[in-house]
Amino acid sequence: MFLFLLAAVLPAFILFWYVYSRDITPEPKNVVLKGFLYGVFATFLSTLISGPLMGLGFFDNEPTTVWGAVKTAFFGAAIPEELAKLLMLWLLLRRCGDFDERYDGIVYASAVGLGFATFENILYLASSGFGFFQVAISRAFLAVPGHFAFAVIMGYYYSKQHFSWKAEEKKSACIKMWLYPVLLHGIYDAICFASGLSETWSVILTFVLLFFCFRLFRFTRNRIIAEAADNASDSGFYASHRDFYSTPHPNNYGNDFRYYYFEGDDDTPEEQ
Repeated sequence: MFLFLLAAVLPAFILFWYVYSRDITPEPKNVVLKGFLYGVFATFLSTLISGPLMGLGFFDNEPTTVWGAVKTAFFGAAIPEELAKLLMLWLLLRRCGDFDERYDGIVYASAVGLGFATFENILYLASSGFGFFQVAISRAFLAVPGHFAFAVIMGYYYSKQHFSWKAEEKKSACIKMWLYPVLLHGIYDAICFASGLSETWSVILTFVLLFFCFRLFRFTRNRIIAEAADNASDSGFYASHRDFYSTPHPNNYGNDFRYYYFEGDDDTPEEQ
């Protein structure tokens, strides 16, 4: 039982710790835990969406062609799962006073996405039988990092929509917070289905996905930093990075945001 729980939970815990430990003002643990539980609820909600789609003939559970793999990837997984996770993220943050920095969007979206991945892991491992070890390894290096990557994108655009005071930017981010995770998820699953017949392609996909996940996280984090600086400049505020971070400044929507800056791999604030 201990090995089962470790295999199901540890991959998601490691990835979430990677995100959470880089938040200069860590989010309350009770809200983070709530996000994980919302991710669990999202697994049930996604089946309520995918079930009718399969009944209407949008996809087959076991595709036998490339086109069938693409339809199953999008209609059986990407669209219902990302829609369910976005709804749970919205329910979590719509009245959350702790959602007061741009980076928080990535933290909370990761909690929801990895909560989804953890419960999905439990279901897969419980039905794996003698293939337990193989399923645990493949999901640890493919499925869980995949959900992490989709969550990073969703959280980035969720924060962009929430904190931006430009109407056009808010409208664009509102679409992208769901569309981009769906596209990434659908393409990723389609490749997984297509590479399922080749061990070589599966190994290559594993390393490409892991590299992509961490590069994506660093890219979105750096974009958050740059956008916070632009917002500060547009608002007429100027201060050193450390001073600006420690002092909340109201934006045009009445929210508080703080600007922080990372330099190098140690992720410590630096003054310029």
